[in-house]
Amino acid sequence: MEYAKLNNGLECPVVGIGTFMLSPAEAENSVREALKTGYRLIDTANAYVNERAVGRGIKASGVPREDIFLSTKLWPSEYENPRAVDETLERLGVDCVDLLYIHQPAGNRLAGYRQLEKAYREGKARSIGISNFEGEYIARLEKEWEIVPQFIQVEAHPYFTQKQLRKTLDKYGIKLMSWYPLGHGDRSLLNEPVFAALGKKYGKTPAQVILRWHTQTGFVVIPGSKNVDHIRDNLNILDFKLTDEEMDQIAALDKDVRYYHRTDAQLAQFAAWKPTFEKK
Repeated sequence: MEYAKLNNGLECPVVGIGTFMLSPAEAENSVREALKTGYRLIDTANAYVNERAVGRGIKASGVPREDIFLSTKLWPSEYENPRAVDETLERLGVDCVDLLYIHQPAGNRLAGYRQLEKAYREGKARSIGISNFEGEYIARLEKEWEIVPQFIQVEAHPYFTQKQLRKTLDKYGIKLMSWYPLGHGDRSLLNEPVFAALGKKYGKTPAQVILRWHTQTGFVVIPGSKNVDHIRDNLNILDFKLTDEEMDQIAALDKDVRYYHRTDAQLAQFAAWKPTFEKK
């Protein structure tokens, strides 16, 4: 495994498994099998409503908790809940998480971030982050944070490399964790000739080449899957390295075009929605 060094000295695996849109049963199975395969980074969230299942998957894997980098996110409707962090830890079945995010720039964002800072100081979160905070949202938070975040989780892929955002990240040593790393199923990205050519050269699929581009760019990547073969393939990207020239070829694909476009109306809905958490 390769690791990214965070701005607080902690190390995080560069490849993990995400659990977005996985049912509790699927999340439990994927986490268990991923850990058995060699993954050591697991990402979930309040909003995925599968934190208990992730905890069960970790226990069933037999991998010691101290060997796992566990990441989750507080949802906006939890930002003002003084027990949000403790309740999240209880669902996961752990005493602390390795990375705790606020999930969206909705609701009382500053209250949410203060929860992260408090959890960090109390040892309930070994690192903290912001998810989907771009443009004005990170600019505003930059003036308000007391502890600089270690991570940001945003959409990123070869068509959208987050050039502007990375100027701020580089200033503070904040690492980027990619979602939609393969273009949200967009075959036009996967079918770009450069990925077929590089896949043939290295004996990899286009998806594996793209995931390797992420890690060599400096991103941490968390592709999700309920297919055990895909889970295995997504980790099998660290035995080759793209050359500088090949990285430049991929960089030329950047269109500054994202797949997900969030609206102010959606942010208001996010703040109002309360996840129905899985029962014990």
